[in-house]
Amino acid sequence: MMGLRSVLRRGFDRVERGLDRLFGPDWNPLANLGPLGWFLFWIVAGTGIYLFIFFDTGVVDAYASVQWLTEDHWFHAGLARSLHRYASDLMVLAMLVHLLRELVFDRYRGRRWFSWITGVPVLWFVYLSGITGYWLVWDELAQYVALTTTELLDALPVFAEPIARNFLTPESLSSRFFTLMVFLHIAIPLLLLLAMWIHIQRISQARTKPARGLAVLTLVALVAASLLMPATSQAPADLATVPARVGIDWFLLSLYPVIELLPAGVIWTGVLVFSVLLIGLPWLPRRKEAPAAVVALDHCNGCARCVADCPYSAINLVPRSDGAPFPHEVEVNADRCVACGICMGACPSSTPFRRSGDLVTGIDLPAYSLAELRTQVIAAAGGLSGPGRVLTLACGHGAGGLPEAGRIVLPCVAMAPPALLDFIISRGLADGICIAGCAERECWNRLGGEWMRERVARRRDPFLRERVPRERLLVVWAGPSETGRLRRETAAFAEQLAAQPSYDKARPLSQDELAKGEATAVQRELAE
Repeated sequence: MMGLRSVLRRGFDRVERGLDRLFGPDWNPLANLGPLGWFLFWIVAGTGIYLFIFFDTGVVDAYASVQWLTEDHWFHAGLARSLHRYASDLMVLAMLVHLLRELVFDRYRGRRWFSWITGVPVLWFVYLSGITGYWLVWDELAQYVALTTTELLDALPVFAEPIARNFLTPESLSSRFFTLMVFLHIAIPLLLLLAMWIHIQRISQARTKPARGLAVLTLVALVAASLLMPATSQAPADLATVPARVGIDWFLLSLYPVIELLPAGVIWTGVLVFSVLLIGLPWLPRRKEAPAAVVALDHCNGCARCVADCPYSAINLVPRSDGAPFPHEVEVNADRCVACGICMGACPSSTPFRRSGDLVTGIDLPAYSLAELRTQVIAAAGGLSGPGRVLTLACGHGAGGLPEAGRIVLPCVAMAPPALLDFIISRGLADGICIAGCAERECWNRLGGEWMRERVARRRDPFLRERVPRERLLVVWAGPSETGRLRRETAAFAEQLAAQPSYDKARPLSQDELAKGEATAVQRELAE
C-alpha cells in the first residue's frame, strides 16, 4: 500500500508541476480542489435559483417549461441551465479527485480524521442533489432515473406502499410528486451546504474561495462550454412506453447501468460496505501519531502567535492558571494537534541562543524539541567542510524528505524559528542555509510554507532579524518528485557562497536593529 501511494504521490506531483507551469502555483487547479468545490457549489445554487423562476411543477408543464427556457430564452435561462449542468458535473469531478488526492498524500488519517469523515456525507449529498435534479426535467432520461431509483428504494422496508407504482401509467403520476421533488432538490443542497461547513470546522483559515484569476478562468470555461454545447433535454417522458435508449450523464449517473444489472440487495449492501469502508479508512491502518505539542507556562506570556499560526485550530487562549501577570495562556487540544511544529516556530521564546539552563520554549514538541533540533543542527554543521557550506532544513513531505549529510528533516519547515536561522549564520555553523519546503502550490501542513515565507521576508512575527544576510538563505519549494532540482539548486547556491567573502559576525549593528531596541540583546548573543 505504501509503495502504491508513493508512486501515485509522485504521479500527482509531476502532473501538478506541469499545471504550475501552465497556470502558476496560486492558480493550480489540483491545489485548489476544495476552494473550487465551494465556488462551483455557489454557481450551481445561483443558477438553480434562477431556473426555478421559470420552472413549472406540472407533469406535462415541467418538460414544456424546461424546453421553453432552453430554446426560447437560450441567451439567459438556457445559458443558466447549461451552467447548472456543467458546474454540477465539474463539482463531482473536483470532489472525487480531491478525495483521491487526500488519500494519496496521506492527509486523512490520525488527527486529520475529522475532515475525511465529514466529507462522506458531502459525497452522498452531491449525488442525491444531482439525481433529484434529473427527475425535474421529466424527459426519457428522467423517466429512466425515476423508475430505476424507485425500484431500488422499494427494496428497503421503509415505505408503506411501493413508490415505483407512481410511474406505472401516465394516470398514476400526479403533479404533487413534482412538487415533492422540487422540495427535495432544494432541501438536499441545503443539507449539503451544512455538511460542507462542518467539513472545514477543524481547519484554521479554511480556503473556501479560489484565487480570483482561477475563479474567473473556471467561469469563462463553463460559459464557453455552455454556449458551444448547450444542455438539452431528451424526448419527453412517456410512462406508456419504456425508453429503448437514453443518454447517461456519466458524472452523476454512472452507477445506474450497474443498478439495472444487479439485484437491489447487492446494490444496497455495496453502498453500505463502501460507506463504512470510506468512514473506516483513517484507521486502516491507524497512523502512529507523534505526541501533541506541550506548553511550558514559565515561558509563555499568552501572546497568541501560536494560536494564529496553527493550521488545525488545535491551540486556544484560556484564562491564566498559574498566577503569572498575564491575562491568558495557551492550551493545546491534543485530539487536533498533528505535531507539525509550526507553533514552536511561531513562539517568540523559541531561541537557540540560550546557553544557561535548559533550552525550553513556550510551546514545544515532546518528540522533537527545540533543544533536540539545536543539537541536530550543531551536529550536522560539524560534518560540513570546504567553501560554500550549506546546511539544509527540509520538509519531510517534499524533495528533501530523505535524510542526507548536512540536511535536517522536519515535519514542516515552519517548525524552524527565525532565531534558528540567525543562530546558524551568526555562529558560523554554515555559510548558508537552504530552506527546502514542499511544493509552493500547497503546503502539506496547509499554512507552513506561507508562514515561513512571511517570516523570512520579515512580514510576520517572529521576524527574521535584519542582521541575517538574505543572500545567505536559499528557499526552494519542491515536491517529492523534484529531488534532482533541489540538489542542483543547493549545489549552485554553495558555489555562489564560496565566491562570497565570509560572513563577518563582528559587523556593526544596522540602524533597524538599533531602532528596534535590540542592540543590547544582539551584542550579548554575539559575545557568547
